Amino acid sequence: MHPMEAGIIVIDIGMTNKKIALYDENLVQQDAVYKNFTPVMVKDSRGNDVPAHDLAGMEEWFSSQIRTFALKYPVRAIAVSCHGATFVCVGKDGNPCAPCVFYTYEPGEDFQKAFYERCGSAEELQKATHTPKFSSMINMAKGIFFLQNEFADDFAKTDIILNYPQYWAYRLTKKACYETTFLSCHTYLWNQNSHEWSSVVDALGIRDKLPASYMQTFGKLGNITKEAAERLSLSEDVVVAAGIHDSNASLLPYLAVNSGEDFILNSTGTWCVAMHPASDKNRTAVCGADDIGKVVFFNRSALDFPVKTAIFLGGMEVDFYVRLFRKINKKDDGYFPCSDMESVRKVLAEKRIFVLPELVSGSGQFPNFRGGIHCDGKFYPASQLESLEDVPAVLKDEKEFYAALVISCVIQSETAFVRAQLSEKTAIFTEGGFRKNALYNTLLASVLCKNEVCTTSLKEATALGGAMTALMALSGKNLNDFAPLISIEKNPVGPENADGYESYKKIWLEKGESK
Repeated sequence: MHPMEAGIIVIDIGMTNKKIALYDENLVQQDAVYKNFTPVMVKDSRGNDVPAHDLAGMEEWFSSQIRTFALKYPVRAIAVSCHGATFVCVGKDGNPCAPCVFYTYEPGEDFQKAFYERCGSAEELQKATHTPKFSSMINMAKGIFFLQNEFADDFAKTDIILNYPQYWAYRLTKKACYETTFLSCHTYLWNQNSHEWSSVVDALGIRDKLPASYMQTFGKLGNITKEAAERLSLSEDVVVAAGIHDSNASLLPYLAVNSGEDFILNSTGTWCVAMHPASDKNRTAVCGADDIGKVVFFNRSALDFPVKTAIFLGGMEVDFYVRLFRKINKKDDGYFPCSDMESVRKVLAEKRIFVLPELVSGSGQFPNFRGGIHCDGKFYPASQLESLEDVPAVLKDEKEFYAALVISCVIQSETAFVRAQLSEKTAIFTEGGFRKNALYNTLLASVLCKNEVCTTSLKEATALGGAMTALMALSGKNLNDFAPLISIEKNPVGPENADGYESYKKIWLEKGESK
């Protein structure tokens, strides 16, 4: 048994990685295990293959890993952190009764049109719920509508619809609740300012299938059941927190350490998520005229105040173009291109090469753009680049190619920050995958030369945020009590000469808007 007072288990569920982490009472991670799960393919009513989450496989793995931790550590509390846009339909027997479909699945234009005809226009819904229109089923209400239409018999067996973190907490406690970090994250189901279910709930006819109990994110949902205790080799006095959305979990350590400061957390990965907590703890979310129709929305912090948020698929774009570069130049899988500010300035000055979003149409800060590369007056759509039949010459020039890709990421980041209400007093903290990208950070600091720009080092911020909620549920402590336990290393990034950026960006925008 490890010499600690309280072991905190975090079940941290990302789209790619699933993780079980173990923290001590001082919020120091002592152990972690990881696993990827392939989707389970299910057939919809039309015979289409639809990817769904392997809930049974995940639960089996979670259980075996928790049993292993239970032998080594004095486990006292459990928290669950999950990616967004996902829910589970649970039948009267307490088990899933319908597939837990991947939010990345796109049912098509007819489906999208039918949803808005049923639930109201995208513009009106964004004004009311502070949720933008997404493609696929990234708006969770669309996932419910999809099951109603394509898996009607399964959906009819639903006793309760649970948000993803709350489903896993339910499996441990047999108690159902909703909490607002998940519910407020582009679901269409929640009116933030009035703190009540939205009109979409009634348009879908699901009010009687939603949990009746509201729980604060760091509240104690309950203790694990006798059956769960036996299955997991744990004591029945283990406390389970309500569950939290992963982006909000990663924000929580920053809220503890930077209480009252004006900052944007630039959380970078597959999705780049710019989160700007209301520095005055203003509890009113307001979508400005320029926000409507853009991928701008309000998250809700674990302390239940609005966090203006703008997102784009930056990591996905970098991965796509780097894979393409490797393929064309016959580089091995571990090879990563590099460039420098001199090449950036050359690309900015010559204005010949433009890497344009969006790889997933309708996403990001430029939802009407068509993803691809504009090179020497010709446009090469991303959808056709993978065939390698017709590729721009720049893909053979490592420095220029990578410089143009980084410039595109910085334009998208800057746009996201402005839409999240960046001011000259707002500090930028970049964490996640782009933290290690020196060229991205230098150019970002050069473009935002009036702002403090830092990279931050915080090991597994999402799991840490989850652990904080469990420790709060267990101890009753406040968020600020944890500030002395959290060390966020801030590395200031200095600006360099980025002449030509504004004039380049103007043409970049024109190229994108002309597609």
